[in-house]
Amino acid sequence: MFFQRKNISCPLMYEKIPLSTRIDDLTFIVFDTETTGFQVATIDRLIEIGAVPVSGLKVKENDRFQTYVNPERQISREIIDLTSITNEKVAGAPVAAKAIHEFFDYVESHEAVCLVGHYVGFDHLVLKSELKREKLALKKLFTIDTLDLIGFIAPSYDMRDLERYAMAFGTRIYDRHSAIGDALTTAYLFTELLQQFKDRGHSTWGELIKATDSQMRSMQF
Repeated sequence: MFFQRKNISCPLMYEKIPLSTRIDDLTFIVFDTETTGFQVATIDRLIEIGAVPVSGLKVKENDRFQTYVNPERQISREIIDLTSITNEKVAGAPVAAKAIHEFFDYVESHEAVCLVGHYVGFDHLVLKSELKREKLALKKLFTIDTLDLIGFIAPSYDMRDLERYAMAFGTRIYDRHSAIGDALTTAYLFTELLQQFKDRGHSTWGELIKATDSQMRSMQF
């Protein structure tokens, strides 16, 4: 029997923003997730979402979003040691679908043009997989991956680790393996990348889309 999934989308402004808009005039939401493991399409679950706005090329630290998420399963000792997220911390937290809806409300309230992350494809898969469990299909999630922007600005770099990139570009580093900590680290890295993007003569939303076209797309599943 076929079950129809209801479509859900993250309320982003990308379709309403003229390509000529200066990136200084845009608001981005930089986010990160923590999970019980890497097999998020099957057995592993979301346990934290962290996010912070970048507006006018500035990180708005005091306007951050953070929530733990109840995975409705036990968190392993390995993940507790890595993230410092315990079973006690998530016991009273919202379940994934509710937490994601709260995150999307936060995004909508900031009129953000798109979401930004470091290796953002994984975080997208986390959200998509959790919503799929509730028979919700995630559509039209526009993202920028800092890895792709780095590839445009400094193609000689060949590494994945967020902390190493932050060190290489001289930006702030917050608590690792914490969704809000990694979101803040990514946000400061992103602002430095945008400044370097501008220093190379690029200043508009359309130019940013073109520079990151390998991942700046509407995700259709």
